[in-house]
Amino acid sequence: MTDVVVVESPAKAKTINKYLGENYTVLASFGHVRDLPPKDGSVKPDEGFAMVWETDERGSRQIAAIAKALRGATHLYLATDPDREGEAISWHVRSILEEKKLLKGIEVQRVTFNEITKSAIKAAMAHPRELDFPLIEAYLARRALDYLVGFTLSPVLWRKLPGSRSAGRVQSVALRLICEREAEIEIFKPREYWSVLARMTTPAGAAFTARLTHLDGHKLDQFDLNNEASAMAARAAVEAGDFGVEKVERRKVRRNPPPPFTTSTMQQEASRKLGMGAQVAMRTAQQLYEGIDIGGETVGLITYMRTDGVQMAGEAISAIRGHIGHSFGEQYVPDKPRIYSTKAKNAQEAHEAIRPTDVRRTPADMARYLSPEQKKLYDLVWKRSVASQMQSAELDQVAVDIVDRQKRVTLRATGSMIAFDGFLKLYSEGRDDSPAKAEDEQDRMLPAMKERDAIGRGEVTADQHFTQPPPRYSEASLVKKMEEIGIGRPSTYASILTVLRDRNYVQLENRRFIPEDRGRLVTAFLTSFFERYVDTQFTAGLEEQLDDISGGRANWRDVMSAFWSDFSHAVDQTKDLKISDVITALDADLSPYFFPAREDGQDPRLCTACNTGRLGLKLGRYGAFIGCSNYPTCQYTRKLVADPKEGDDAAALKDGMRVLGAAPTGEDVTVRRGPWGLYVQQGEPDPEDKKAKPRRATIPRGLDGDKITLEQAVGLLSLPRIVGIHPELGEPIEAGLGRFGPYVKMGAVYGSLDKDDDVLTVGLNRAVDALAKKLASIRTIGPHPKDGEPVMVRKGRFGPYVQHGSIVATVPRAHDMNDVTMEEALTLLTEKGKPLKAKGKKATTTRKPAARKTKAKAAESEDGKEAAPKKAAPKKKAAPKKTAAKPAAKKTTTRKKAAPAKTESETD
Repeated sequence: MTDVVVVESPAKAKTINKYLGENYTVLASFGHVRDLPPKDGSVKPDEGFAMVWETDERGSRQIAAIAKALRGATHLYLATDPDREGEAISWHVRSILEEKKLLKGIEVQRVTFNEITKSAIKAAMAHPRELDFPLIEAYLARRALDYLVGFTLSPVLWRKLPGSRSAGRVQSVALRLICEREAEIEIFKPREYWSVLARMTTPAGAAFTARLTHLDGHKLDQFDLNNEASAMAARAAVEAGDFGVEKVERRKVRRNPPPPFTTSTMQQEASRKLGMGAQVAMRTAQQLYEGIDIGGETVGLITYMRTDGVQMAGEAISAIRGHIGHSFGEQYVPDKPRIYSTKAKNAQEAHEAIRPTDVRRTPADMARYLSPEQKKLYDLVWKRSVASQMQSAELDQVAVDIVDRQKRVTLRATGSMIAFDGFLKLYSEGRDDSPAKAEDEQDRMLPAMKERDAIGRGEVTADQHFTQPPPRYSEASLVKKMEEIGIGRPSTYASILTVLRDRNYVQLENRRFIPEDRGRLVTAFLTSFFERYVDTQFTAGLEEQLDDISGGRANWRDVMSAFWSDFSHAVDQTKDLKISDVITALDADLSPYFFPAREDGQDPRLCTACNTGRLGLKLGRYGAFIGCSNYPTCQYTRKLVADPKEGDDAAALKDGMRVLGAAPTGEDVTVRRGPWGLYVQQGEPDPEDKKAKPRRATIPRGLDGDKITLEQAVGLLSLPRIVGIHPELGEPIEAGLGRFGPYVKMGAVYGSLDKDDDVLTVGLNRAVDALAKKLASIRTIGPHPKDGEPVMVRKGRFGPYVQHGSIVATVPRAHDMNDVTMEEALTLLTEKGKPLKAKGKKATTTRKPAARKTKAKAAESEDGKEAAPKKAAPKKKAAPKKTAAKPAAKKTTTRKKAAPAKTESETD
């Protein structure tokens, strides 16, 4: 008889089972065992925000395994992660088991631990508790909020702003921050200013640099020297001076170490110092937390990595202080332990900071057990934690005022030197967007000087500068900004930033976020019609209410009711909103961006094609674009969102539709722009026969829409073309342009051409070479006795197969494709042959994909937890169970499961 312990991941289950021994069975839930189905009606505002839960195949399988293990057990310990999401997973597991009446005679208790070490696990098991229902209710409120916003606001976007993807509660605010910063950069007007520096020497001959600070008794502000003339006059005044030291100021400064890592600060520092994205940092931290194989034993190296807390356990502080004294000397140990408190707005559960589980496991000792990413992150966590308990650094800062004899000019030299390095011996915190020059002047050392020393003057320089716009957000600075404002939670930041990129709302260039046109449109739409719900203060206020729920200070249904009443009313007001109203609002809001002022003073909205029309924002079936008001007479269009596959060619056609000349048939050949880029067209549509369409051909990459010739266009319109006859097989080879680029074709065999190949001029040798690889995977056995069509053996994704026309059959594993005879092929086609699934598609093996491996794609919940990889569904499966959502719910209903889809809350 063994008791059952449920954790979240199989890695933890294996490790914890070793610690607890044979009297316990430790199983993994693989994250959430059930969730809201991704379709309307899963949250019912009119029924007290009741929720309909759905258990998927994987969740059902894990619950069945837990139920089987509970036979004969007396205790069920729910040991999921020590945060709101972990509490919710434990509640889900218990609720499902209660509904199945599987907990009769079994005591259910909750245990939490902050690190996966033997002592921590044993201590947690000795002190179980009940489920924390305020924490569960906070989860319910947050899950319902994200669902309602995603499933209510996204359809409005799709209807009113074609081409948009979706909108999320926190994701939309983060996108607004990025777009607003970009707008600040675009309207920024640089201002000119100058600085005057002089090379000076002490009586002992030591050189240093001083900056001009006062001229003619006036203290210089940043823009007092704002042109070359004033700067040159100031330089001349310095060059004419005879200088001496007037005043030397010295002061001691103490610099305290930063606190140990929270989730947010770890992501920021990993980005600054390691170039590691938030998603990668969290994944790597999860690996270090769950355990690393060290000498045959799995050991958790760091504490739980989703936390707002900066405090550490007393025994950990004592161990770190002891290590500091032993490794660095007692002078590096403060008289008292350092106690930190969080400054983050709306900090949630009071967890420990991220720290090593055992300070004696130094990065150098652990390096051989870790991957490069794990090694870097563990080194960062270990050093930050140890430095946080070290003595402060002491710096001697010096400022020297140097004045000429006429008291007309004053220069200042500043510097500092480290009197005692303290924690700087081990760790120095990274900075975001800091003024490097000011730091250099502050941190450099100055030679010894005293008052009334005569100072020699060397070269004097006047340097021109321009003020710089605010920097674009990096992952680190955006996470810091979101935390300062109080929106989202540290555990959600990584998934939020990933979603913004995945939906093409932003791009990450040189580690900085740049909004895409699509992202700016979505932000403009939301700020125009849903201003309150993308307002940072409103979102931060809502986070405070959610924290009040988790602290037992607010009722979750009351919070939800107040939000839903206003939000649903705002959505209802958009039902009668016309797309023309949306266009007008967005056109006005984004005018400075899409139509910046021209240097020649001409109207930036004047159409360059017809020179009379006005350019403006248009919404079409495929999204937004810039079009001319004279449409359809003028068909000039410009894409807002350039396809990265098309490169710069997508914007190359500057003059709208362009007539190249007449085809051999006498019809006009034109270059035009469509939803998918540039193309050439022969003739015009027949107004009497709507089914008849003119011949068209895509312009491939490498051809400029402004420079394409009539000959090239006619060539594209005549594709596919005959390249020649295969020298060995005697069959004709064609060259054409398809969905994925240029290709060559011989019968049913296709070969891809490189992007540098010109489909209009490619020769026979190149075509044969492109087909060679495909032909090597095809063996023709001979003609079929019934119709003479070839019978072939081909290499497929899951092994060789035989094909006759559209009929395919798998070749047994023991057979080599080169040994299959005509008799065997005909037998296989007769017994096991099946038609291809779709006309025109390449033949595939008929082997059942039951054993196929699926790529483990982490579906992030709001707290960024990774769900287990989902396997391919079997042909038949039981209908999933759904339950009305209340912490003590019993009633179940059964519905047909919707197709799995990622909802907004999974990523926001």
